[in-house]
Amino acid sequence: MITMRDALGPVTEALLRQARLDADAVAGAAEREAARTVADARREASAVISDATRQGEAEAEAHAAAARARARREARGRELAARREVLADLRGRVVAAVRALRDDPCYPRLIERLGELARESGGADLVVREHPDGGVVAEGPGRRVDCSLTALAERAVNALGAEVERLWAP
Repeated sequence: MITMRDALGPVTEALLRQARLDADAVAGAAEREAARTVADARREASAVISDATRQGEAEAEAHAAAARARARREARGRELAARREVLADLRGRVVAAVRALRDDPCYPRLIERLGELARESGGADLVVREHPDGGVVAEGPGRRVDCSLTALAERAVNALGAEVERLWAP
């Protein structure tokens, strides 16, 4: 006598085989989908890393450019300050040297000649008086000619113009 179990055995085996085939197919599809998901995630991660790297490099370059510009401005400021200091020192030395002319025996003749030059420049009616620091100042209505030794020294330095740059040129 064939039992139900014996009769259903081939059907059960066929169903089990089909279930295994279906399970293998589902597992294969799941593995392929998982592989695609992992590959997509890797591509996305790589793109994010590349974008972040480019952005980081751009920000670093911007910071570096700003730092270079700051350094150039600071260096230029120091250079200009040094030039001003050298020019101020030159002015001081020239003024001191010109004021030393007061001790020269020819100083009275220099005062006389400066007075003549002041009148020639501003008019014969100017009143000429000796300046306390040396030299003369001539004044008249609406006019003033400063031939003090300090003013003459300042004009001499200013007249150097671009030539004064030789002081700090290599």
